[in-house]
Amino acid sequence: MGKHSEKSRHLDIGCGRIPRNPFNHEELHGIDVMDLQTDACRYQKVNVVLEKLPYEDNFFDAVSAYDFLGLMPRSSVSSNGVRFPFIELMNEIHRVLKPGGIFYAVSPYFPRNEAFVDPTYVNFIARRTHRYFTLPDLTASVYGFKGKFKTIQAKPIKPSMVGKKEHSPWIIRFIKNVIYTILYTKRSHIIWKFEAVKD
Repeated sequence: MGKHSEKSRHLDIGCGRIPRNPFNHEELHGIDVMDLQTDACRYQKVNVVLEKLPYEDNFFDAVSAYDFLGLMPRSSVSSNGVRFPFIELMNEIHRVLKPGGIFYAVSPYFPRNEAFVDPTYVNFIARRTHRYFTLPDLTASVYGFKGKFKTIQAKPIKPSMVGKKEHSPWIIRFIKNVIYTILYTKRSHIIWKFEAVKD
């Protein structure tokens, strides 16, 4: 008799009332800092600035964070010393992902105005921030990052492009990317798609 396969699972961090499941996994979990009553997912109230993700190691096939990373403080100081909540969250995301699991994030990025409009945004993501968490650099390891991610995608996008594939010929896509890069036209967000590497 064959082994019963467990359901695929997705976690949406900062899910709000409309959790997202970009890879259509069978079981959807969501966390947020608010008290929410929702049947849209398996919801838990969690403050990820102060708490670890309440899941076992290697639990999820994918984790998403839409317009959320900008809310994570880069550092905080207390009587116990300096903490790096953003790096701690990236450690937790890596921990709960299965080997080869996908982290998918969309965030406003610097220097676009959208990164500054929301007064709760305290963590400005730039075009090369992903290198702190991805091979070969892993620069955040100096600050306590223990994980490893492989970059699948890290590029500026228009919010309307989230989840859409470009079907134009490669030369047209290349020209568009050059023009948008020079002009920053409407590419107000950055998309991260990483694969969890586990030894």
